[in-house]
Amino acid sequence: MTDSVTGGPSGVVALLDVMTRLRDPDGGCAWDLEQSFATIAPYTVEEAYEVADAIQRGSLSDLAEELGDLLFQVVFHAQMAREVGAFDFDDVVRGVTAKMIRRHPHVFADANARTSAEQTRAWEDIKAVERAAKPARAGSLLDDVAVALPALTRATKLSARAARVGFAWPDIGQVLSKLHEEVAELEAEIIAGDTARARQELGDVLFVCANLARELEIDPEAALRETNAKFVRRFTFIETALAARGSSPEQSDLAEMDRLWEDAKRAERQDQSATNR
Repeated sequence: MTDSVTGGPSGVVALLDVMTRLRDPDGGCAWDLEQSFATIAPYTVEEAYEVADAIQRGSLSDLAEELGDLLFQVVFHAQMAREVGAFDFDDVVRGVTAKMIRRHPHVFADANARTSAEQTRAWEDIKAVERAAKPARAGSLLDDVAVALPALTRATKLSARAARVGFAWPDIGQVLSKLHEEVAELEAEIIAGDTARARQELGDVLFVCANLARELEIDPEAALRETNAKFVRRFTFIETALAARGSSPEQSDLAEMDRLWEDAKRAERQDQSATNR
């Protein structure tokens, strides 16, 4: 396929050609040639977050651009792998295509149609079979839960993996009881002034929160992103209100800002009520 404007290759073919040129020792880009899987990995993670950010902001134009940047990361890694004879972009595409077909037997095979929840359980079952089919290696059930994941996401995945073999609280009530217990232990260490132990207890609180999110089928990262956005909205409301009075947060005090925070909450509730009418 060719581009109707340039006459050259279009789509993914053009992108692969660009990447090949960038990594060409004869006339390529010096920076791109210096890179390795390890040095590019942080950019890959950053681009994934920028995709999530565009989605959070509801900007489809930015999303298109950010998805392109993320795709370029895939192409970059595939090019470096091709150079050492490990795999290439086509191998990546064939692999993920086969995996998606294999993990959706209710679409591509004769499995019965399932609800979303049943499909999720079936997906995890198929993944477990795939892991079992791989060459045996010493290690833990948890070894392939990526260390580089955001901590809350990894905690959720670790607890979900353990839950598959029965290592989990049997109901949400017990998770909440454990959360109260961990908060009490955190409070005790704070009162004792032991910062190191308070740090450990805070980690325990967050881990139980991740378990609670899993039980509620809530993505804790998404929930926290929503709360972050809410905090930004309300604090911006405070800044705007103070500016209208010829003041600023630095010139205000906690009591005044807290009253404005409550005003922001009321304004949000009124906006939501008007939207729901």
